[in-house]
Amino acid sequence: MENIRPSADLRNKYNEMSKLCRETKEPIFITVNGRGDTVLMNITEYKQMKAEVELLKLLAEAEEDVQAGRVSSIKNTFSDLRKNLLERN
Repeated sequence: MENIRPSADLRNKYNEMSKLCRETKEPIFITVNGRGDTVLMNITEYKQMKAEVELLKLLAEAEEDVQAGRVSSIKNTFSDLRKNLLERN
């Protein structure tokens, strides 16, 4: 169930709202004049969501590479990785 609160609650009940985000791990939607404006969420949940989005972007790029035929054998890939690592040292 979505938790929707007016912006006045953010100002007047911040500690309560912060605690609710931490405990439920769910966001709180803040409204201004009855319309959605902002989302308040626990920083741990935010970081997890951000990491998942980044991973999905990488997977989408990889899928595009496969569809476009931009692939290499695992043997060549590891050979290139070893070469690059040795050149760094």
